[in-house]
Amino acid sequence: MTASATPTDPLSPLFKRFTLSARLFYSGALCGIADFANNQGIGMVHVLRRGRLRVAQPSARSFELTQPTLLFYRRPVVHRFEVDAADGADLVCAFIDFGATLGNPLLRGLPEFLAVPLADMPGVESTLALLFDEAFSRRPGREAGIDRLVEFLVVLLLRHSIDAQLIKLGVLAGLSDARLAKALTAMHEQPAQPWSLASLAQAAGMSRARFAAAFHDVVGAPPLDYLTDWRVSVAQTLLRRDKSLKAVAPEVGYSSPAAFSRVFAKRVGASPVDWMAAQRAAADKS
Repeated sequence: MTASATPTDPLSPLFKRFTLSARLFYSGALCGIADFANNQGIGMVHVLRRGRLRVAQPSARSFELTQPTLLFYRRPVVHRFEVDAADGADLVCAFIDFGATLGNPLLRGLPEFLAVPLADMPGVESTLALLFDEAFSRRPGREAGIDRLVEFLVVLLLRHSIDAQLIKLGVLAGLSDARLAKALTAMHEQPAQPWSLASLAQAAGMSRARFAAAFHDVVGAPPLDYLTDWRVSVAQTLLRRDKSLKAVAPEVGYSSPAAFSRVFAKRVGASPVDWMAAQRAAADKS
């Protein structure tokens, strides 16, 4: 990739590797108090359509929402909603899964919690209209339609986070930087390439020293460490799809299964074979 190349879509290479999925668990008018323990082990999205909503979290100060808002929890967080019983609040609530553990850089790059007024997200109106129309109806296929709309709403949230530079550290912060985005997208699109600090700096159109310093400051890791983590997370996805170790290794930039296994074990704490055995055991229990 040359320094003049410009990434046209920095999010799509990530979604090609990880499958975003949503699952509705509540929609309607909420009154009184609702506790959310989130025992699913994945993230959660709440969309407030109307009403006054007080949000209480054990580890943070309570706050009140009085305008339509999207609330995003990256992973399980116990929280409580308090709503005046006389007025109520219209909500759509869904679990959200990014298709991987914290090895997914999108998931790692998101804050624990985001609350974004819907009025601040340009272009969201038509999606919200469809979402709320489905949520407050009883038409066939309703839940499947809501799930897909929530997934798209999360894409819009990520897009808005990049465009508005809402996040200051992590991969989304890097994708908000025009130069760093070129190097990040190159890694995401082509993990098998023999990237070096010099070639990544060239992709970004920066000197090696400036690129290394800027990448670490914004993304939170040295470029080649991030590349290794990305390769391992891609490999985990491929292994879950029952690809052989021999096929996975070159697809993520390693000359042999043995070389890949050493890096994988160092990053994950288990060999690819042992890690897959643990994944299968966990799946059998669920």
